[in-house]
Amino acid sequence: MVEGPEARKHPMSGAEHILVTGGAGFIGSHLVERLLAEGRAVTVIDDLSTGSLDNLRAAASNPHLRIIQAKVSECRELTEIVADSKSIYHLAAAVGVELVVKSPIRTIETNLRETEAILEAAGTRSVPVLLASTSEVYGKSQQSVFSEGDDLLIGPPHLARWSYACSKLMDEFLAMAHARERRLPVIIARLFNTVGPRQTGRYGMVLPRFIAAARTGAPLRVYGDGRQTRCFCYVDDTVEALMRLMRAPAAVGEVVNVGGEEEVTILELARRVVSLTNSSSPIELVSYEVALAPGFEDMRRRRPSIEKLERLTGFRPLHRLDKVIGLIAGDQ
Repeated sequence: MVEGPEARKHPMSGAEHILVTGGAGFIGSHLVERLLAEGRAVTVIDDLSTGSLDNLRAAASNPHLRIIQAKVSECRELTEIVADSKSIYHLAAAVGVELVVKSPIRTIETNLRETEAILEAAGTRSVPVLLASTSEVYGKSQQSVFSEGDDLLIGPPHLARWSYACSKLMDEFLAMAHARERRLPVIIARLFNTVGPRQTGRYGMVLPRFIAAARTGAPLRVYGDGRQTRCFCYVDDTVEALMRLMRAPAAVGEVVNVGGEEEVTILELARRVVSLTNSSSPIELVSYEVALAPGFEDMRRRRPSIEKLERLTGFRPLHRLDKVIGLIAGDQ
């Protein structure tokens, strides 16, 4: 059942209660399903601006699930819900490079306001918070592999592309400030290109965009020269990492990369999608200026070090890229 922001108390208060903000989103919905499967009661707060109730369709009839359609900052029951929660996964955010470029005000305000609201509420009861951040915070750094202690290099403010990175970095600073000043248990997970079923290409996410084009025979549009590299992490691996981090006492107060290690150029990714889907689609190079915005700046490499994740949780992502492409293509 979907409820408004002034909804009743969770109907299954006997189970351990977890709050997931952004739980109707791509990653959030997979996390919610996993938590429910383990017997937790879950409250989702999501304004459905980029998420969808379709993502929670399989779990909708579960009596342990409560869905509140509202912004976190406008949910009048937030204090009560947080007080009843064992832990909080804060995934609510503006996402997708196309949304960021076209709506920078919405991006900044959403990321800052919702995080501020959840940290304030959690701080009243010291409820542990796992904040989902992003590899975007590494900015234009030229490191071949990104480690959590690296310096960060954000682009100039006249390029809207960097507003997302800056707002998420401010989320991290704010979370760490709450940890220091109010002893709030906080964990920050920097996610690197999570992919999987239910992810939409609507906001520029590259792999679902490529697969959708390949299935219809449309051109796969590769931005720039295609030599920029990324590492992709299957959503089940991301969810496993997040849950292990929440259970790891040593992770409290830490920033941790979560991502795959198999580095691939975007041009090679397009070729693999065409091959693995047996598609006849052509591959086209499109300038950033045409595809996104004049002066758009991209990160040339984005490969995480996941040594810290493994040290804290004993886990490394398991799925190889070709298998991931097959899983996603088969789901669509």
